[in-house]
Amino acid sequence: MDIQLIHQPDNAIAKVSLNAGEEIIAQAGSMVAMSGFVNSSTTLRQGKGGGIMGGFKRMLGGESLFLSVFRSPTPDGQVFLAPKFMGDILVYEMKGQELVVQSASYLASANNVDLDLGFQGMKSLFSGESIFWLSVTGYGPVILTSFGGIYEIDVNGDYIVDTGHIVAFERSLDFRIDKANSSWLGAFFGGEGFVCRFQGQGKVYCQTHNPGSFGSVIGSQLPPR
Repeated sequence: MDIQLIHQPDNAIAKVSLNAGEEIIAQAGSMVAMSGFVNSSTTLRQGKGGGIMGGFKRMLGGESLFLSVFRSPTPDGQVFLAPKFMGDILVYEMKGQELVVQSASYLASANNVDLDLGFQGMKSLFSGESIFWLSVTGYGPVILTSFGGIYEIDVNGDYIVDTGHIVAFERSLDFRIDKANSSWLGAFFGGEGFVCRFQGQGKVYCQTHNPGSFGSVIGSQLPPR
């Protein structure tokens, strides 16, 4: 399997080239184009994070109930995948570790990559973000999306990221939700709100735009229904 990213960072699309017998699993509705001989089907998957319960858990995490499977019976099968919104795409190689993915940032993955729901508890609830994040494990590439560009941060010690800008982070990092300012009043009136304070060693992937802030600005300009 070969994944090529095109038109980064604002309008990124993933061109996935499949060998004979290979398949890619993707969010329902993410296919833009594909070779005529590629087989397409819908699945709830089996095993970890699969089945009907796995599908409902993905819905809680902001993902689709069903997943699309694209399988190439012959070499040189092509599938183009794109996110619903304008933004960048990241290909992350899973090697048995765990990756925590923010809601709605999952686009696609290889067959040996497992998706499950990770409950982040009250600390995530108070951040104003989703309390359910996807836990990604297994082996092979996983394709993530963002709102705006994606940039990588190598954390070694302590690091602070605004909760609305997190795309994913490696589970080797511990984290807690904290206020951005030294006082609660300063945090809220300063416009920063809550941040995620990481500790340890690992990578954090961030997006240049905050979907929540963008929605608030656009929503305030829309006429009442």
